[in-house]
Parts: sequence; structure tokens; C-alpha cells
Amino acid sequence: MEKEMIIILDFGGQYKQLIARRVRDSHVYCEILPNTVTAEQILERNPKGIILTGGPDSVYSEDAMEYDPRIFSLGIPVLGICYGSQLMAHALGGTVRTAPVSEYGHTKTQIDAAEAQNASDGAEHAVSELLHDWEPETSVWMSHTDYIACPPEGFTVTAHTAHCPVAAMEDSRRRLYAVQFHPEVVHTPEGGKLFHNFLFEICGCSGSWQMKSFVDTAIEQLREKIGTGKVLCALSGGVDSSVAAVLLSKAVGRQLTCVFVDHGLLRKNEADEVEAVFGPDGPYDLNFIRVDARNRFYLKLAGVTEPERKRKIIGAEFIEVFEEEAKKIGKVDFLVQGTIYPDVVESGIGKGAVIKSHHNVGGLPDHVDFREIIEPLRLLFKDEVRRVGLELGIPEKLVYRQPFPGPGLGIRIVGDVTADKVRIVQDADAIYREELEKAGIDTGKGQFFAALSNMRSVGVMGDGRTYDYAVVLRGVVTSDFMTATACDIPWNVLQTCMNRIINEVKGVNRVLYDLTSKPPGTIELE
Repeated sequence: MEKEMIIILDFGGQYKQLIARRVRDSHVYCEILPNTVTAEQILERNPKGIILTGGPDSVYSEDAMEYDPRIFSLGIPVLGICYGSQLMAHALGGTVRTAPVSEYGHTKTQIDAAEAQNASDGAEHAVSELLHDWEPETSVWMSHTDYIACPPEGFTVTAHTAHCPVAAMEDSRRRLYAVQFHPEVVHTPEGGKLFHNFLFEICGCSGSWQMKSFVDTAIEQLREKIGTGKVLCALSGGVDSSVAAVLLSKAVGRQLTCVFVDHGLLRKNEADEVEAVFGPDGPYDLNFIRVDARNRFYLKLAGVTEPERKRKIIGAEFIEVFEEEAKKIGKVDFLVQGTIYPDVVESGIGKGAVIKSHHNVGGLPDHVDFREIIEPLRLLFKDEVRRVGLELGIPEKLVYRQPFPGPGLGIRIVGDVTADKVRIVQDADAIYREELEKAGIDTGKGQFFAALSNMRSVGVMGDGRTYDYAVVLRGVVTSDFMTATACDIPWNVLQTCMNRIINEVKGVNRVLYDLTSKPPGTIELE
């Protein structure tokens, strides 16, 4: 059975990944594509529906983003959100202007279709397909400067606010739907109903996309793509690269060689733990090579303090190591990386803002000595990667282990990286995770780690003065790693962590707890 799909066209909206999550959570597969894709390229994918994201531009400005206006005449249902709704109105003959009053945040909204359904005048009224079953008055999340002043011919206005005459509109005959607000965020409480109505009632999706079908399809596609070629996998031991490695081993067996680079930026004892799982005594049918490159990475990072430069150096050095190992084992056709969707989204899709580069997608040197790079998890969110891992039979303990970035402790050390700073972070992090486990705090729902600030301060230990580093403890709760909130760790647990770290880790005299959510911060410090 052909996989049903929703296409999300990216016009630079900050919430595009949340739209994708809403769709995926409904068991409907979707992909985010650049705003410049053509009608022909869309038809080739045979989507059930199209969603246009929000964005920072004005549709009437000279440098407004390009798009193919034929998307509105394909007969495929289209949902425009915020900028996407204005684009639809502008393209089809409506009027978009600067709003007399901009709306931001929670906004009381009247659902005109709901009022019409409750009308007692006996007349026939239009009933909204998109806002079916919404309350007559509700709250939505607005974030706009422009607004639709007049809808195009053929559209019915289905919602309005005190300052926005067209909060929602639709033309059911042409299967076109638009909302000025953001239904994808939790601040629009009835947003789930909207996505349900669009996906299932309007687009006719079945909601049949499951991880098992992804796994079966991925293995089949990998076998077909790789054929008899040799594959080199960048194995870090983290969740993403581990799932990618097992997926490849199921597909091509010992055509796969996993190179595990101990770059000296791993968590305490992690290199030995990775070898125990994936090495010759482990349960997986693959070739395993462990490379001790600690000194090599330390030399490359010496004196480097800028976060993006550190990421680029670490990513490029990884590739250098893999190229060297590839030459040792003979001809290698493919390089496998554990890139996942948040990496791609944060590194920029289309005209979206680059939040930070990821070594899997932004750190490659100009020349890579492989025929092609394979990223089998590129279109999955973190929780989906975990579900793939379980489908593959990977032990739950490994699947739900704490996420760990490719650049490792290099981006958990603010400022320059040295072997001594790595030791400090490793020891502090081990104590922190040990105490959380003792306290029964579930770390499977987020990310918990210790980092090292570049701040040194005066302290007193015993009868002596110290001038040492401050360790930062980070704990966030998240379902998708695109947004996160600080975990409310009990005070007594934090106190225990602080006492142990200061007493047991040489070079530390302060411990701080990071309360920042994402956004505005990122999960990692750098």
C-alpha cells in the first residue's frame, strides 16, 4: 500500500516543526519541503494534503518568498496558516494589508460557522469543515502584523476576532482552507480538532502510518540502494547513531562497518560501554572498529572558544578519521550518519533561520571520500527514533538512554576545551546522573547533564581560598526536543548533587542550575 503523505511548505515559520509533530502524532506521515517546490514536484509525491507554514515576510513586499501559485488549483486540499493564509488570499484575489492593530498571544475568537449552526432563523447557513465541532467562542494564538482585509471570491469567513475580520476562511468547493492563528501550538486549545478535521475529514487520511511500516520500508530501501556496496557507519553510541547502526545491520549485515571514534569528549566510561554493546562480544551482526583519537581532537580544539567553530572542527575531524579508516578497510561506498529531523530543521530548511549547525548536517568538509552519505533517520523526530529502536529489538535501556550530541562534551564546555576540563565535566555529570537515578527521577522524558561554564570564582574550602570553575546542571523535559522546559528537580536532590560535585570533583567550587526553557535557549549550552 502506498504511503499517504502530507506536504508542509516552509515559508520560514518558527513553528514549522510543531506543525509536523501535530501531523505525525496523528499517525500521518509528512515532510517539510522548501517553499520553492513546483506543482509537478508536489504531484510526483502524490500527497493527501498541503500545509503552508507561517513566515516573517509580507506577501505584498517586493522580496516576498517565491512559490508556485498552481498549488491552489491542483485539487489537493491546502491549509494556510498565518502567513500561509495571507499568501492564499493574496494569490487568489483577496486583499492583504497591514493590520490597524497587530495581534500577539492569546486572542478571543468568534467562530462564525458555530454561530450559524446555532442560528434559529430557519435559514440555511454554511458549516465549516475545518472548524467543525469548535466552541462558538474560543481562544487562539495569534502572531501577525498583516491581516486579510477582504477574502477572495468564493471563500466563506468562518471566524473573526475584535481586530481581525478574517481569522479563518474556506472555499470547500476548491478545497482551500486558511487560518490567521497558529493551531499547532498548545496555546490554541482546540488546535487538535482542526488538524483532525483537516487530516481525516478533508484530506481523507487513514492514520495508518506506524513505526513498523517505517522500519520495513527503510530496510527494503537500504538494501536496494546499497546493493553489494560497503557501508561505513559513524557510531557514537548515542540513541540516533545506535538505531541507525542496527537498522543498517538488519539491512546489509556485515557489509556494514561501524567506526566508533573515541574523541575524548564522551561521558565517563562511555567508550567502554559502547564497545561492550556493539563490539565483537555484542549481539549485533556488524564489523566494529574503535579508534582512540583523543589527543588528535584536543590538539585541533586547542584555544578554540567560538561554539560554531568547535562544532565545525569536530564534525570535519570525524570525517577525516572515517576517511582514514575507510582506506584501511578497502573500498567504501556509503557513509551512514544518525542525523534526525530536529538537526535538519535547526540547521535550516528553505528560508528558515539557522538556529545552530549540527555536525551531521553542517560540518562536512568540501571533499568527502565516499560515493554517498546515507541518513536513514533524517525525517524522524527523537521520540520516533526511539520507537524505531524498539521495533528493531534494541534493549529499552539503550533506546531510552540520555541523548548525547555528536560534538560531545565539546559543546558542554563553554570556552576552550582541555583534557582537564573534560575530566571535570565527566565526573560532575556522572555524579549528577547517579543522584537523579537514586531519587527516582525519570530522565527518559528529557535530557539531564552537567556542563562547565567558563566562569571562575573565589571560594573557600577548609581554611584555604580557591579560584575554581562553576559547573552548570541542566535538566529539561520534552517530548520532541524542539521545545523544552526546565525540570522541577527537588531542592534536596540538587543540594546533594552540589555537595558531592564540590567535594569530589577537583577544580569546582560552585554549582548552578539552568532554568532556561527552549526557546529562548537551546538544550545544549553551545
